[in-house]
Amino acid sequence: MASLDRNNKLLLDMVRQPGNNLCADCGAPEPDWASYTLGIFVCLTCSGLHRNLPAVSKVKSIRLDFWEDSLVEFMQERGNSAAKAIFEKCVPGFFYRPQQKDCVVLKDQWIRAKYERREFTGENYLQQVYSTDVFESTLWKKGKDNKQFLKRIFLLNRKDFTLRYFIKEDSKVPKAVISMKDLNAVFQPEKIGHAHGLQISYLQDERTRNLFVYHENGQVIVSMFNAIRSTRLAYLQKKHLTLQDNDLILQITGNCLKEGYMEKTGPTREPFKKRWFTLCSMSRKLLYFKTPLDATELGAVFIGSENHNYSVSESSNKSTRGGRWHRGITLQTPSRQFVFMCEQDQEQKEWLEAFRKVISQPMTPEDYANEANLRRGK
Repeated sequence: MASLDRNNKLLLDMVRQPGNNLCADCGAPEPDWASYTLGIFVCLTCSGLHRNLPAVSKVKSIRLDFWEDSLVEFMQERGNSAAKAIFEKCVPGFFYRPQQKDCVVLKDQWIRAKYERREFTGENYLQQVYSTDVFESTLWKKGKDNKQFLKRIFLLNRKDFTLRYFIKEDSKVPKAVISMKDLNAVFQPEKIGHAHGLQISYLQDERTRNLFVYHENGQVIVSMFNAIRSTRLAYLQKKHLTLQDNDLILQITGNCLKEGYMEKTGPTREPFKKRWFTLCSMSRKLLYFKTPLDATELGAVFIGSENHNYSVSESSNKSTRGGRWHRGITLQTPSRQFVFMCEQDQEQKEWLEAFRKVISQPMTPEDYANEANLRRGK
C-alpha cells in the first residue's frame, strides 16, 4: 500500500532536481503540482489550465494529494526534461514560449499546442500553418475614434512582408498596408478589456499607430500572434543576413518595459497634463497618449544611452505648474530636460528603474538612425 508521507517526500525530492524545479510550461520556480499522465511538474496556474484537458492531462498536488506507488514511479521515469524532449522536440524559433508573467491565453494555447494538438512532436505538420505565404484571420478591431469593435479581415503576406486589413470580405483595397519593418505585437488583455486582447503597433508617417484586436477563440488570436512572429522573423532574416536566428528572435516582438499614467509639461511654462505613457526597450522610445486606447501617439521621446548624455533622476516633489501629483522624475536628453510627475512612490520607483534599464543599454546603429529620425520629425 502506498504511503502518503513517503511518496510525497519522494515527489518533493524530485521537484528539487534540475529541470523539475521550474514549471514545465511557464518556468515559474518551485512548482508544487504535477501531471501524473504526462509526467511533468507544473505551477498552480498551469495546473488549472491542465484541468481543462482531462483527456490528456490529470493533475495532483505533490504536497497534499495521495499518490499511488505506480504514479510516483512514472514521475521518476519521466520528469520535465524527458517530457520536453518529446513535446517540445520541434518548436519553431519564432513560436512564443510564455513565461510566468504572461497572460493566461498565451499559457493556455502553449499547453494545448504541446499536449493536446502535439504540434511540436514531429509527428504532424501543424506548425507549418504559421509560416504559409499568406495567413488570413478575421478579428474584432477597435474603431479609431470610438470604443466599438468591428469585424475586420487581416492578411499576412510573407512574400512582401506586410500585414493588410480589410473592412469587408469582398474589399479589394485594404484599409491599411503595414510593413513588418517596425511592427510589434503584444497581448494587452487588461488594457483592451478582453482576455484575448492583442495590441499591434507600427510606424505610420513617423508616428506610432496602435491597433487593438481580439478574437473569442484563444487558438485563433494566438495563432495570429505567432504567424506575425514568423513573418517578422523572415523579414529580419532577409534584412540581417549575417546574424544568427538566436540573435534575431530577441528582436521579433517585445513587451513594453513600463506603462501607466504620469503628468507631463511642455518645454515652455505649460501646466502639467495627465498622459498615458509607454516605454519600449526595443525602440528606445517613450510614447505618450491621452488615453491607453488611443490609436496614435501624441508624441515620443527617444531614450539614448548614458554615454550619449542621457540620464534620469528623482526630482523635487514640488510642482510649480499646477500638477496634482508630486513624485517627480527628471529625464535629461542632449537637447532638453523633461519633467514627469507620478502619483505614488511605487510608480516613481518603477519608472526610474525602467528608464535606467534603457539608458544602461548600448545603442545600435539602428538606434542612432531612429534617434536622428525622431529629431528631424520635430
